[in-house]
Amino acid sequence: MLRAAAVQMSSGPDKRANLEKAEALVRAAAGQGAGLAVLPEVFNWRGPRGGEAENAETIPGPSSERLAALARELGIYLQAGSITERIASDPRCYNTALLFGPNGEILGRYRKIHLFDVEIPAQVSACESQTRKPGTETVAVATPIGTIGLSVCYDLRFPELYRRLVRAGAEILCIPSAFTFPTGAAHWETLVRARAIENQCYVVAPGQFGPSPHGYRNYGNSMIVDPWGTVVARASEGEGVIVAEIRRDHLERVRQELPCLTHIRLES
Repeated sequence: MLRAAAVQMSSGPDKRANLEKAEALVRAAAGQGAGLAVLPEVFNWRGPRGGEAENAETIPGPSSERLAALARELGIYLQAGSITERIASDPRCYNTALLFGPNGEILGRYRKIHLFDVEIPAQVSACESQTRKPGTETVAVATPIGTIGLSVCYDLRFPELYRRLVRAGAEILCIPSAFTFPTGAAHWETLVRARAIENQCYVVAPGQFGPSPHGYRNYGNSMIVDPWGTVVARASEGEGVIVAEIRRDHLERVRQELPCLTHIRLES
């Protein structure tokens, strides 16, 4: 049995304040017995698109080194949401999710594949591809607590990514996010539960909450969902931590009693 935590934040353009808040919330999660803590998308800095390149970091870099030290101190697995990663040969940045082990080492680095280019009149206008470069590789990391599949926010809408992760052995899916309020209210819970059900995985999905620097609100509603699709923890409004048990025996029972992963016929 493992206790996992999803950390809900409302990050802004003050990187130092964001990192201090993230550290305090991860400490609170560890204090509740969490052996895995997951931060939301772009937890360390959220500001105007024009400031992304300036605030992007190399990996290793200040933010990743601070989170590595935190994971090492607490002796936990830490999925550090995502940060904007500087690319030496490109003015754009990667949106990069990192998984740290309890010794502080980087176990996995995933660069967000699907970029949020959306225009919903009078609600949401976003074009991530103006400042971000898409990644190309799926990442599933085998650990003693289970195989962890990495993804970020808008990836949630693309089930083929998660099927690739589960084929690579994923048992826990991390989906750090900053869903907009309009799309979150309509689709967030449905999509998170669907990814859990169809892949028979636990899903840890922390989100950003409240005002976004891009002119819309983020939905929050961070969730942890079990392989049967049951929401076992859900965040209320505001910043905070939710914790739930990840039970390997439950996952194995679901996969044994409803062995749909062994019935796949269409290969992609």
